[in-house]
Amino acid sequence: MAIHILAIPHKEESAVRADTSLAVAYSGAVLGWFLSAGVYIAAKWAAAEMPPWTLCFWRLALACAILVPVVRGHYGDMATLLRHRALEVAMVAVLGLTACQGLIYTGLQYTDATTAGILMAICPIITMILAFLLLGERLGLWQALGACLAFAGVLVIVARGEFATLLGLRFNLGELWIIVGALCWGLYTVLLKRLKFDLDRLPLLVLLLGFGALGALPLYLWEVFQDPRSTLDTKGLIALAYVAAPGGALMYYLYNWSVEVLGASRAGLLLYLQTAFVALLAYLLLGESLHRYDLAGAAFIIAGLVVAMALKPPDPVAKPSAG
Repeated sequence: MAIHILAIPHKEESAVRADTSLAVAYSGAVLGWFLSAGVYIAAKWAAAEMPPWTLCFWRLALACAILVPVVRGHYGDMATLLRHRALEVAMVAVLGLTACQGLIYTGLQYTDATTAGILMAICPIITMILAFLLLGERLGLWQALGACLAFAGVLVIVARGEFATLLGLRFNLGELWIIVGALCWGLYTVLLKRLKFDLDRLPLLVLLLGFGALGALPLYLWEVFQDPRSTLDTKGLIALAYVAAPGGALMYYLYNWSVEVLGASRAGLLLYLQTAFVALLAYLLLGESLHRYDLAGAAFIIAGLVVAMALKPPDPVAKPSAG
C-alpha cells in the first residue's frame, strides 16, 4: 500500500553515493513517504465511489505498467527468476500487496484515514515478532516489552478509549481489517527475507506488482458485477490516477532509490513520517481530527517502537574459531 516500508532485499547494500548529497537523498525519501500518505487520503476520499478491490487491482496493475520500461535492463534476470520460482514470487505478492492493500482499503470504508495511518505504524513491531516466531531471530526483553506497549496502543485505538468496548468485544470492523492488513505486511516482509530472491529491488518490485494485480483480479471482477461503485465515477478516476502514478510508481521508485543511497536502515526509519503526513493531510483535505484515543494509542505505539528498537541490545561479537 501506501505503504510503509517496502522491505525488498538487495544483493548488496550500497553506501551513500559520493555524487548524491544527503540532503537530496533525504528529500527524495521524505517526498516518497508524503506521496505514500496521500494514498490513504485518496482511498478514503473516493470510498463512496470506488470499492476497495477495484482500487487495489488498478493501483497495482498501473504501477506495474509504468515501471516495466524502467527495468528493461533486467528482463533476462526477471525471466530467470520466474522460470525457477514463479510460485514463490506469486505467493509473496498476493500476501503482501494484494491482501495487505485490499484489506487496508476495505478498512478505510469503515474508519478514518488518521486512525488507519496510526495503526499501520505497528508494522515494524509485527514484523519483529513474526521474525522471532518464523525465523528464530532474537527477541530480547526490551523487544518483548516494546511489543506489549505497541499492542496496548492498538487496543486503545480499536476500543476508542472505552474499557467497556474491550469487555463487550464491540470493535470497529474497519480497524480490525487494517490490523489484519498489517499482519499480512509483516508476513510478507519475513517471507521476503527468508526466501532471498536473487534480484535487485526495483525489478523484483515490478514482478510483485504484476502478480499482486493478478491476485486482485478475481475480486475486482466480482466487484464489477456486484458493486455499482466499480463504474469508477469522477472521484474514483481522480483517486486512481493519484494512487497509480504519484502515490504508486513514483513513490515506489523514490523509496527504492532512497534505500540504495541511504541504506535500508536509515531509509526505513523515515517510515514514521507517513503516520504524521496522513494525520496532517486528513485534517487539511478530509476535515478529520485526532481523537483523544488516537493520541493515546499513538503514544503507546511510539513508546513501544522506541523501547523495542532504540534499546535493542547489540549483536554479540562472534568468537574467533579455534585453529
